[in-house]
Amino acid sequence: MPKGWLKVSAQTWLWLGVALAVLLVDQLTKLWIMEQFNYGASEALTGFFNLVHVHNYGAAFSFLNSEGGWQRWAFSFFALAVSVVIVVWIGRLSPQKKLEGCALALILGGALGNLYDRVTLGYVVDFLDFHWSAVHFPAFNIADTGISVGALLMILDGFLNNSPSDQGVDKKVDTDL
Repeated sequence: MPKGWLKVSAQTWLWLGVALAVLLVDQLTKLWIMEQFNYGASEALTGFFNLVHVHNYGAAFSFLNSEGGWQRWAFSFFALAVSVVIVVWIGRLSPQKKLEGCALALILGGALGNLYDRVTLGYVVDFLDFHWSAVHFPAFNIADTGISVGALLMILDGFLNNSPSDQGVDKKVDTDL
């Protein structure tokens, strides 16, 4: 193996720490919900927000929730593969890519949080229930929030850093034709 191949920058450790924080907060809140609420229980906290205890056997918005169980391992494999790619990506980020690093860390922490649930429980625990009148948004959790906020930050980063020089296009125009 090449010398120094395992050298990890301080910034990489920072982003991995953010991912770990998301993972830990996600798991601790899910553990609290499972201890405090019976499955299916709900408690209204405001006119638009409830805490609930529900299980999601599918993906986002309960996509494929009622399939025969194959989705547990398919989504687990996908989350693991994405997590490996993100760890490598974070390790290769330049120090100037702070917004991108934060976005990737949030996505990584969320992916690992839901992966842990799928592997250990067979489903993902969701508990945040926002609604308007009688219309409820699908319940979600801290991991889902990390993934969603991370995705939004990636989009924002794409808009903020979408200059010609970022795409390998030289801004200087050659007039010596």
